[in-house]
Formats: sequence, C-alpha cells, structure tokens
Amino acid sequence: MSESSSNPLRKVAVVGASGYSGEELCALLDRHPSAELTAVFSRQHQGKTIGEVMPRFTGLKIADVPFLDADPVKVAACDAGLVFLALPHGVAAEYAVALLEAGKVVIDLSADFRLNDAEVYADYYGGEHPAPELLQHAIYAIPELSRDEIRTSNLIACAGCYPTSIQIPLAPLFEADLIDPEGIVVSSASGVSGAGRKAAVDYLYAECNENMKAYGVPRHRHLSEVEQQLSIAAGSKVILTFIPHLAPMTRGMHTTIVATPVVGKNASELKNALQATYASEPFVRIREQPPETKNVTGTNFCDIALFDEPRTGRVVILSVIDNLVKGAAGQAIQCYNIRAGLSETAGLL
Repeated sequence: MSESSSNPLRKVAVVGASGYSGEELCALLDRHPSAELTAVFSRQHQGKTIGEVMPRFTGLKIADVPFLDADPVKVAACDAGLVFLALPHGVAAEYAVALLEAGKVVIDLSADFRLNDAEVYADYYGGEHPAPELLQHAIYAIPELSRDEIRTSNLIACAGCYPTSIQIPLAPLFEADLIDPEGIVVSSASGVSGAGRKAAVDYLYAECNENMKAYGVPRHRHLSEVEQQLSIAAGSKVILTFIPHLAPMTRGMHTTIVATPVVGKNASELKNALQATYASEPFVRIREQPPETKNVTGTNFCDIALFDEPRTGRVVILSVIDNLVKGAAGQAIQCYNIRAGLSETAGLL
C-alpha cells in the first residue's frame, strides 16, 4: 500500500477526541504526512469544531474539523477507512461492532479487546464483556512485539500504558528463556493524565501536587493483560507483583522491574538480548544510565536500562515512556502506520 491519496486508510476518524489520549491523537494526526483526519465524534461537543473545544489547535489544519454526533451507526457511516476509539472500557466495544460490520479498520485504545478471555475481563473490569464474540478477532498490539499481526488485523487493541512499559523490556527476555517467571516485582509511577480527563477529588491539583501514592493495590486492572501476554511470551504461567503509583507530574511513566535470571544466565546476557532485540527498532533505546521521564516526554520512545544486583542475584530493569504517547496515542499511530503500509515512524519522528 502506498502513501498516496489512493490509500483506503488515508482518511481516519477519532471517537473520544476530547480526552487526553484523543487530544494527543489529534495533535499527531495534524502533523502526519499521509493521514487525513476527516471526522471527530462527541455527544458532548457535537456542533463545535476541534479548535473551539481545544484551543491549542487554533490555526492548524485540523482546527475546523467539526465534532459530529457520536451515535455508533453514524460513526460507522463516516468516510474514514480507519477509526481510532479513544474511549473508556465498556464503551468502545459498541462502536467496534458497528465499525467492523461497516468494513472499517478499528484501532482501540481502551481495554475492551486486550484480553483473550471474557471471564478474565469480567473479573478485572467488574462487568460482562460487551462483545465477547470479537475477542478472537482482536490483535493485542505493541508494535515492537506484534508487528506482523498488526499488518493484517481489522481490530487492533493497543496495549495499556503500564503494560507497554513492562512488556517491552520483559517480553524478549521471556522469549529467550532468560528470566525466572517467579518472584517478579514491578513498581510503576504514572503522571496524573493517565487517569483521563475527568473531575474527581483524587486528581485535583491540591491532592496531586507534592504528593505520591500507590493505588489499585494489590490487583490493578492492567495486571490482567500483563500476565496474559508475558505468559504467552514465556510459554508458561507468569504471575507477578505490580504496584502502580500516582506521581506528581502531568505526563510520563517510570517502571522499575526486579527479576531473577534463570540459572546459568547473568545480567550481561540479558542486556545483550535486549540490545539485539531492539537494535533496529526506531522507538526503543537501551541506556547505560537510569532513564528519566523528561527525556521521553512528548515522544514515542521507550528508554530502558538494565543493572546487575550481585548481592541478591537479581537484575533491576528500568523503563520510561510518555503515558500519552508511547502508552496511548503514539502507539496507536505507530499501529496505524503499520496497518496502512506507511513508514512506521510517520508523524512520530
């Protein structure tokens, strides 16, 4: 598929454009060299333009794109060949059903299609899955780990932000049988934007500023997809301890992983495996020093560092991403580029 105007996936639409991830999607699409954002949908903002709702886009090419009625049938009738769903879990599935029936390609940023088992979804998300028949058709998407599947899928389920920061460093190590699946501890900290654009006491400035706290302990929802995907990579059941934190920053994510190499393996072999896996990947950088969130803010990079801990026989792996870019909108654009046959870095570098 070429990058010309004849590309059937050139025209795209966004449902949920006024949330943090949706707004980031719009920003990336505005500067994308091949994609054309032809429609955005919102019940709340219907009749207004992108520039009116999000003044940061005033004067840019997408500023006059209007928000349209977000009825799923009307969304499915739009002229876009591909639709991004930047919606809460439980809401996206209804749109996906209508869009797939209409022959559209769907890239979903919610959790609705990340899990293979509807019972696991119900357990972690507190309700029956709204479209269980589609789970077998969805592709779980982290581009560096599932590029071939993304190329041909019509239902692409983007990984969550925490799972992205955990799986990019760990999945290759499991696939190479270098990490013991037992006793892994993951501690992550996310910027407040990871909670979405909503009014809640926990996310008020006075509550978040100069404060850091754990939440979702002991079983955050993202744990379900992390264990699912790492178990696939390992070829055996992986169970880990995951402690997410809310950090006093707007955006960014820092993940610390403590793990044990399998008997006979050492930190140098693990680091070599990561370097070999990601040597040609445009958005993964292996660092010698502990990575910092400020160095990935506003980018689609994942920075990783691995350190030996000889006193305990363990390794410490650090990874950082921007939760709104590599953890959401940027990853979705990367998936779009792959699916549309474009340069994978288009609009991202």
